[in-house]
Amino acid sequence: MLPIADVARTLDLTTEDLLFHGPHLAKLSWKTVERLRMQGPRGKLVLVSAMTPTKYGEGKTTTSIGLVQGLARRGTRVMTALREPSLGPVFGAKGGGTGGGQAAIEPSARINLHCTGDLHAITAANNLLAALVDNAIHFDQQRFKQVTWKRCIDMNDRFLRNTVIGLGGPSNGVPREDGFDITAASEVMATLCLADGIADLKKRLAQLIVGIGIDGKPITAGALNGVGAMAALLGEALLPNLAQTTEGVPTLVHGGPFANIAHGCNSVIATRTALALADVVVTEAGFAFDLGGEKFIDLKCRLSGLFPHVVVLVATARALRFHGGDRPGLASIELGFRNLLRHVHSIQSFGITPIVSLNVFAQDTEEELSLVERLVREEGIKIARDEGFLQGGVGSEAIAALVLHALETPAPTPRFTYPLEASFEDKVRAIARTIYGAADVEFTAEARIDLTRLRAWGLGHLPICIAKTHLSLSDDPTKYGAPEGFVITVRQVRASAGAGFLLALTGDLLTMPGLPKVPAAQHLDLREDGEVIGVH
Repeated sequence: MLPIADVARTLDLTTEDLLFHGPHLAKLSWKTVERLRMQGPRGKLVLVSAMTPTKYGEGKTTTSIGLVQGLARRGTRVMTALREPSLGPVFGAKGGGTGGGQAAIEPSARINLHCTGDLHAITAANNLLAALVDNAIHFDQQRFKQVTWKRCIDMNDRFLRNTVIGLGGPSNGVPREDGFDITAASEVMATLCLADGIADLKKRLAQLIVGIGIDGKPITAGALNGVGAMAALLGEALLPNLAQTTEGVPTLVHGGPFANIAHGCNSVIATRTALALADVVVTEAGFAFDLGGEKFIDLKCRLSGLFPHVVVLVATARALRFHGGDRPGLASIELGFRNLLRHVHSIQSFGITPIVSLNVFAQDTEEELSLVERLVREEGIKIARDEGFLQGGVGSEAIAALVLHALETPAPTPRFTYPLEASFEDKVRAIARTIYGAADVEFTAEARIDLTRLRAWGLGHLPICIAKTHLSLSDDPTKYGAPEGFVITVRQVRASAGAGFLLALTGDLLTMPGLPKVPAAQHLDLREDGEVIGVH
C-alpha cells in the first residue's frame, strides 16, 4: 500500500486536507469538504449495478474496483465512491465488502472491521436517542402512546429482534417491549448518507420520528432536544474516508445502508466530493438494479440532483444458470437470461443504455461465456468480459474502454420512475410494474392504516423506498429468474422522515439478520504480528 498522503497527492490534496487514521487511511477535513462543495463537480458519474444476486455472489464491488483500475491504466483521473462494510455480513454469511483478489480496497481488513469508526458513531447516536426516549417516559416528560424507535447494533444477532426492557423495578424505567435493528438498517444511517452537510444533518435528525403521542401526533428527536448531542457524535462520521485500491487508485469509502431495507448507496457527501476531485467517479448501489439501482436514481439522485452518465450491469454465467433452473448445459443460461434482460429494460426506463460487464470465474467455459455475449449483443447492448479479480486493472481494460466510449456521448436527461406528486399507491405500483415486472400491488389493512396516519402527519408526498427481498424480482425469495403475473404485497408503511422517504415493507423482511450455521466469524483470527487474517 502507498502512504495515504501519496494517494491524496494524486488528487491534488495535501496533508492539511486530511485527518489521519494511521498511515493508510484518512478522513477529509471539513474545510476540504466545504471547499470542494463550493467548487462543484468536474467529473462524470458511473453507476455499477447487477442482475439479481445468488448465494455465490456476482462480484459487483470487485467489478467496480477493477473498473477504476482499468480506467486509471488508460490515463483517466478516476476514483471510486463506495459503501462501508457492516460487521454483520463480515461475520455472517457474506463476508467482507471490500472486493477481492487484485481488485480490492486497502487496508481491507481494517475497513471491513472498524474502518474509522463511522458505524460505531451511528450506533451510538441511534442508541442515545433510544435512551432519551425511555428517559422522557420515565420522568413523564413526554406522553407516548407507542414507541417506534429501536436500538441498534452492528452485528447479526437474531436474539435481539424482540426484547423486553425496563425490568427490575421502577428505578430501571417503565417495562415495555423493544427490539434491535442492525446498524445498517438504522434510520440514522440512511439520514447521514442523504445529508448534504452539518446543517442539513441536524435538520434531518430533528425530523426523526421516535413514537406516537397520546394525541395521535408524531414525537420527534427534535421534541426530545437530542439533535445537538446526536450531531456531536456524528460530526466526524459525516466526513468521507480516503483509502486506495490494490493498484493505488484513490477511493472514498463512506456510509452503508442496506439496499433491501433502505436505499443502499454510499453518502451524498462522498459522491459529491469524489465528483469534485476526479474526472470519472465509479460508484455502486447494493444488490441488484431492482433494489439499489432504482433507489440510487429515484431517491439519491432525485434528492441530491446527481445523475449517472453510464450504468454498468454486472452479470455472471453462473448466476444466469442459477436463474434458469441451475441444470447442466446451456439451456439454463438461455432461460436465466430473462433475469438479466429485465434489469436491462429497467435501466432503459431511466433513459440510460447499460453496458454489461461479464464477470469471469475460473469454472466458466468458453462456450458459456460466448453464449452470454451473443445473447446480450442480440439485444443491442454492449458487453465485455471482466477479469479484474485475477488480473487487476489489466483484466478490466475492456470494460473500461466501453465506459470511456459511453462517457463521450451526451449525458442522459434525468428521468424517474414516478412523479413526486403521484399518490403513494401509484408510486409503489410504478416501481413494481416498471422495475420488478409485477402485475399489480396489494396493500394490507395494516398498511392502509399506516398510510392514513402518515398522510395525516403531512408525509404522504414523500418518495418511496420499497423494502424487499434481494433474492428475487418479486417479494417471494423462492421465485428466481424473471417471474411474471405476480402481485407485490405491501404489509406495512413506515416513515423515514429524517432520510426523507416512506418505507413500504413487503414480504417477511428482517431488519436484524441472524448468523448462519457456520459464520464467517469462525475463520477470522489475529496473528502474533498483529495482522488480522480470514476476512474474505
